[in-house]
Amino acid sequence: MIQLLFLVLIAEGIVALLLMVKIGPLRELVMKGLDQVKMGKGPATVKTIAGTMSVILLSSVTSILKIQNKGAKLGTMTPMDQVLWRTHLLETSLMGFSLFLGFLIDRMHHYLQKLNRLRGTAGASKEEFEKLQKERSQLKEKEEQASKEIKLLQEQISILSEDLKKLNLEAKEKDKKIETAEAHVISLQKQAADLLLEYDRLLEDNQNFQTQALGFRG
Repeated sequence: MIQLLFLVLIAEGIVALLLMVKIGPLRELVMKGLDQVKMGKGPATVKTIAGTMSVILLSSVTSILKIQNKGAKLGTMTPMDQVLWRTHLLETSLMGFSLFLGFLIDRMHHYLQKLNRLRGTAGASKEEFEKLQKERSQLKEKEEQASKEIKLLQEQISILSEDLKKLNLEAKEKDKKIETAEAHVISLQKQAADLLLEYDRLLEDNQNFQTQALGFRG
């Protein structure tokens, strides 16, 4: 019994050490092994073993107390009682340490699982953050490019506006020239009409003079 408890304590100590100190891939192997133990009927089996050891522990404590009470009544303990007392004390100590290490391993396994999940979540969050940063930089680049294009379009619009103003001014100047030319044409037409009237009057006067000259000759 004692040799078995020593073996259990050594095994539990090695497992606890490997959980506390990362030595190559050994921690991952131990974690996978404990995961397998906690699957299926493993937890029930572990609880049964722990309950049995607790009952044996209580029995050993009771035996120690009985031997001490017997020795107190007699004033001394017989060599056989001393051997039994020391044996029960050693068994009790080994079982107590074994149960304590078992509880410690269970808690360490539990918190290491939570730590691994948190690391996975943190890694995913970091990747998401980097992705968002990349998208933000891309959007910023697109915004800068769009800003440059807008400035270029504004410059082109201003150039076109100036060209349109020039064309409007040229059109107004041409309209003025056309109006001036039309007025000049109208003036020339009026002068031509006056000249035609004067010409007709002169023709009429000439005919009158010719008529009078013929009258004088006759």
